[in-house]
Amino acid sequence: MEASGLTQSTFSTHLAVLVKAGLVLPEKRGRQQIQRANIKALKDLMLFLAKDCCQGRAELCEPLVAELTCC
Repeated sequence: MEASGLTQSTFSTHLAVLVKAGLVLPEKRGRQQIQRANIKALKDLMLFLAKDCCQGRAELCEPLVAELTCC
């Protein structure tokens, strides 16, 4: 949080939005609450945005789509 330069309340608000969107997954470990990226959801979002941005012109987005689907 410190690296972001955001206040704790602002950071928590943004994090809650990401959790609600399914892009971040909360995980309880004992008394700690850990948040981790939902890689599949992020990948799906990036693919959707790339395809939407390219408006059916696959050659525009092919490098990005190839990079996102490589792993």
